[in-house]
Amino acid sequence: MKIISAVLTILFTLLLVSDMFALPRFSTKLRDKCIDCHYNPTGGIIRNEGGWHWGKNTLSMISTPDKDYIMSPRITENISIGLDYRTQFLYSQEKKRTDFQEMSGAIYTNFGISKKINLTAKYDFVWSLWEGYATAHILPNNSYIKAGSFIPYYGLRIDDHTAYTRGGDFGILNSQSNQGLIYNPFYSEAGVEVGAYISDFAFLTASVGSNLLNNRTLSKDPTYTTRLEITPKLGKIGLMFGGSFAAAKIPRTVEMYGGFFGFGYDEFTLLAEFDQAKNIYGADVTSNMMMVETAYGIITGLDAVVRFDWIVPNTSFSSIDVKRFVMGFEFHPYSFIEIHPQYRLVLEDPSIDNDSFVMQFHFWY
Repeated sequence: MKIISAVLTILFTLLLVSDMFALPRFSTKLRDKCIDCHYNPTGGIIRNEGGWHWGKNTLSMISTPDKDYIMSPRITENISIGLDYRTQFLYSQEKKRTDFQEMSGAIYTNFGISKKINLTAKYDFVWSLWEGYATAHILPNNSYIKAGSFIPYYGLRIDDHTAYTRGGDFGILNSQSNQGLIYNPFYSEAGVEVGAYISDFAFLTASVGSNLLNNRTLSKDPTYTTRLEITPKLGKIGLMFGGSFAAAKIPRTVEMYGGFFGFGYDEFTLLAEFDQAKNIYGADVTSNMMMVETAYGIITGLDAVVRFDWIVPNTSFSSIDVKRFVMGFEFHPYSFIEIHPQYRLVLEDPSIDNDSFVMQFHFWY
């Protein structure tokens, strides 16, 4: 299996470097803001009408575009709905496990109270998790105040939460206890976020809240998160860089610092993030996490994606680290259907069989 893994690595690498042109993904891909496709200014959850039509009519390989925009996520003039369901087939060499697993399933709604104020809600019926907040764009330059329950805005929130710069894979595919940063899909926080569009290419957010999972109170144990993103436009080149900071009690006081970078040109995208966290894996323990992801659009509806993940749980023992390559494709055969085949290669002693294969299915509306 290690020989097969090495061959796959070479094939994927050759595929990516054979033509170094690419369309940046998501906001880097379009050189737009998150709010151009989502009601949530920091992205995610329900898509607005523009983002919904872009996903339905632009991403898929086979489906015929709805040129007359007959379909819509709106059920009334000011109420929209949405849906995401993710499941996966997985095989683990180490655990000798072959299985199907529900990842998440969520329904969304957005109520437009006015042109400036939205109420957004999410319910994950797989994990029984709620998220809901109000967003008011009442500050200068369409800046906003958001209040309610939400995941704080930190780093690059790529859609695969198993990256170590997010929550890790929770030991599903192997026996590693190392996971990642605290803002994983199960994290819940109630608080207030302020977002300021400083200019056309600078976006600053800051939030304060209380961790609902550990029953923390805002007055005694507040969580602070801030993030700055710079997105200059250089012709056809999309650039993104910035940094994040967070401090939370879960139950120890955890501090996280990070920087990120994005580059996109034509059909090629590069995203990278490095974070340092204190006290996640024990008192006075410093940890490092890094993620580098490249994507190449082969044809409409088919992207090749390679990601490198790296984690050092304790920098005092830097030799005890974990590195892996995640190699695969993002395939959109029809509107509202996405398929992710992935081979995950753990880099260490080749005599250890701990690689894995994952086939993720994503259905959305």
